[in-house]
Amino acid sequence: MDKIKVLVVDDSALIRCLLSDMLNADPHIEVIDTANDPIEARSKIKLHNPDVITLDIEMPKMDGITFLDKLMRLHPMPVVMISSHTQKGAECVMRCLQIGAVDFMPKPVSNHDDSLSIYASNLINKVKAASHADVTKHLQISDKNSHQVMADGMPACEIKAPELLNANTNIRLVAIGSSTGGTEALAQLIQHIPVDFPPIVITQHIPSKFSKAFAERLDRHCAVSVIEAQDGDEIKAGHVYIAPGGKQMEVVKYKYNLMCKVFEGEKVNRHRPSVEVLFKSVAKVVGKKVISVMLTGMGDDGSASMKTIKDMGGITIAQDEQSSVVWGMPGAAVKLGCIDKVVSLDKIPELLVKLCRENSTNSLSNLRSASQ
Repeated sequence: MDKIKVLVVDDSALIRCLLSDMLNADPHIEVIDTANDPIEARSKIKLHNPDVITLDIEMPKMDGITFLDKLMRLHPMPVVMISSHTQKGAECVMRCLQIGAVDFMPKPVSNHDDSLSIYASNLINKVKAASHADVTKHLQISDKNSHQVMADGMPACEIKAPELLNANTNIRLVAIGSSTGGTEALAQLIQHIPVDFPPIVITQHIPSKFSKAFAERLDRHCAVSVIEAQDGDEIKAGHVYIAPGGKQMEVVKYKYNLMCKVFEGEKVNRHRPSVEVLFKSVAKVVGKKVISVMLTGMGDDGSASMKTIKDMGGITIAQDEQSSVVWGMPGAAVKLGCIDKVVSLDKIPELLVKLCRENSTNSLSNLRSASQ
């Protein structure tokens, strides 16, 4: 197995050295070179043709966003952005994901050995996932998202679903899991969800302090209200709840209402937030009255609890391989035999609306018959 060739681009010699040491510690990764600014990076990309680039956002001569934009137009390749923990840094990351970066990491800020060890593990996993990413698909999704939003920031395309919530449906909730490539996939999906729609809960693998900026970005461009979930939030129709980065999220029942439970918790399947944690709680509380959706991502987080949802009579959908940036998580669920329907990303919103308009028993029967 050939090693993953990585180019580290950062104006700090300390960060270049630190990231290089972390990545080189993995036997399947080799940092082939480093660069201290985009101008130097450009020549080293031509020289080495790396598999993955880690790219700092704030650099001299040319900022990372401008360089990324040029790179994706002239020589697209998997890029993992390295950003500060600030609100401005988070907003810049969201812009980079729109341009074509497949993932991101905050800069390491601690000298504590345990913290650096955790950071190194996360960095290695993200670089490995990025090496499997289909950047062409990611750019196509990003380009669709940019064209679907009008100049005033409102959704350019909205599915009309009159009296949807008064339809003959038993669906109480839609639960979505995603990882690598998921931020843009979610943006494309949620932009097409009408306001009169059952509530949506989402776990996207995302570092802390970035989920709020992500939720705010979605909220600006969607008909539904999108928020970073807080502990105790009542789950309401026409709303989307994003699990906060660095925390776990469950759906719990209080009297007759569904609520968000947000807590520290342990990592599950190496993730916090974890799709497994969310889907497991949804299966317990909502059972067959849920539609669960697995989008693009590396690994198998959430597939086991997705099987539980299917066994309880809930509806399960997976993004297809052709439209996925990385067909890891949806592929694992398909392999487990727990998916009712495998669908292209651009067809998922229409399918969700159709399922929520119909009686869930009939929907499930028709869906499974069509998939056979």
